[in-house]
Amino acid sequence: MLKFGLTPVFLSNDLELLSRLKYYLSRQTGREVQLVQRRTYEEITALLLSGQLTAAWICGYPLVQYREKLALVAVPLWREQPLYSSYLIVPVGREAAGIDNLRGDLHAFSDPNSNSGFLVTAALLAERGLKPEGFFRDTIFTYGHRNVVRAVASGLAQSGSVDGYVWEVMASLEPELTTRTKVIRKSELLGFPPVACLAAQANSMDVELVRKALLSMADDPEGLAILSLLKLDGFAEEPQSLYDPIAAKMQLIRNLSP
Repeated sequence: MLKFGLTPVFLSNDLELLSRLKYYLSRQTGREVQLVQRRTYEEITALLLSGQLTAAWICGYPLVQYREKLALVAVPLWREQPLYSSYLIVPVGREAAGIDNLRGDLHAFSDPNSNSGFLVTAALLAERGLKPEGFFRDTIFTYGHRNVVRAVASGLAQSGSVDGYVWEVMASLEPELTTRTKVIRKSELLGFPPVACLAAQANSMDVELVRKALLSMADDPEGLAILSLLKLDGFAEEPQSLYDPIAAKMQLIRNLSP
């Protein structure tokens, strides 16, 4: 059996998508496939590191945290690139031009192991010699990028850090939510959340079957339907160096004095 891990990003609650993904992977690999979901990045990463998953769709931040133990399987293509940005958002009526205007906010992050939903903002503050707990009045983790948007749109949070891909997809599918928020900063382009496996299993038959299934998704009618639901163009093989800018952000916050 192939076990494929999913973190709670955009696709976590889409039952049609999950059903189609399971069917597609099973058909393409010729194996029984189990989709494994957990609430946090940490839980899925722990399962992957312990060898309990064949592969998992994780985030660039866990990948660089464990870059000696994890290897890339495939990277999604969004707008024809293996890249995305982190967005800083505020309620639509608020006057704010950048992060410096957010001092003292109750700020919503998605997950402490998310690149776009935590690390990018923490690194931006680290460049100023600051930590989130010293800059914001308080912070919350929503454990889902959709939930960050909801928190800011509803006024539960005064600002938030969110995956730009998720915000843009929500803007096309749930505009009643995103139109109540405003993007005040887009980060530089960074490596899109990848599918990864244990480095020790990177050349195994199981991982190779998953890799081929993902890389051929754009050439298959059912695969194209899944990509359409995800608003993605396909999957590609990319070098680990794609995530070096994320590793640099991780090092930046680690270099801050305790």
